[in-house]
Amino acid sequence: MSETFVVGDIHGQFDKLVGLLQRAKLINHHNDWCGGTNRVYFLGDFFDRGPDGIAGLDLVMRIQQQAASVGGQLHGLMGNHDALLIAVHRFGFSETSRIGGLLVESWQRNGGRMTDLQRLKQHHVEWLMSLPAMLLVGDRLLVHADAYLLYTSYGRSIEAVNRNIYKLMRSHNEEEWERFLTEFSERMAFFDDADMGVNGAQIASDFLRIFGGLQVVHGHTPIPKIIRQPPEVVTKPLVYANGLCINIDGGMYLGGPGFAYRLPSWIESIASFARKPGSEPPSLQTGHA
Repeated sequence: MSETFVVGDIHGQFDKLVGLLQRAKLINHHNDWCGGTNRVYFLGDFFDRGPDGIAGLDLVMRIQQQAASVGGQLHGLMGNHDALLIAVHRFGFSETSRIGGLLVESWQRNGGRMTDLQRLKQHHVEWLMSLPAMLLVGDRLLVHADAYLLYTSYGRSIEAVNRNIYKLMRSHNEEEWERFLTEFSERMAFFDDADMGVNGAQIASDFLRIFGGLQVVHGHTPIPKIIRQPPEVVTKPLVYANGLCINIDGGMYLGGPGFAYRLPSWIESIASFARKPGSEPPSLQTGHA
């Protein structure tokens, strides 16, 4: 029986990426696909803050083809650091107003590696530009960021958001890109904020009502920074917002080992619980996976 795995932010951590895929029995010791008909979803941020983003992307692109040849699937989502790398490739030495200074300098301050930029080829750029921003997998809404305004500002359906961001990726309008990159810095939209009167679970519920699904699965915000624990001990996702959200960013660039999260098959298989956009989500208590 096929299983579905989700992998969070890699951030250039090639060796850790190999390790987590091998532990999940998705690649062998030759780094070739051995996952059969399993499905893997990468939630973006292949680059920055780590030594070898290009090697990680090359591996993912290669095993994507290998998996497809035996009935498996690999998919990626657009992360903010992936979008930033594309922007630097296109506008790197342009002055920015929202971000401040040269874009390439801002990118380097955020962990950008010149070695990745120098080794970036057109086939990498095309692959990255074609990544969707959102996917609905069974009852799970997959996105890179724990963000609300970012996604809703580009559409009120998965199809609209993906279509509009796909168009933006091919735009040479620097103002549009600056706006997008600034908005992509949003995070922790689904956490409570008593001072601001924010109910994170309610925002997550609204988000799911707009786009569909029973649970938001995201990366973007490292779990160690949220739970204030050493990155080395983070080997499982963080479920929060009354079970409506699950964070799988293990903080690999901070020192975490990383993990491939297997989506529980029972949630995907109960078709009668699948919720359509516009309806209220049922209570979903999964606990800490």
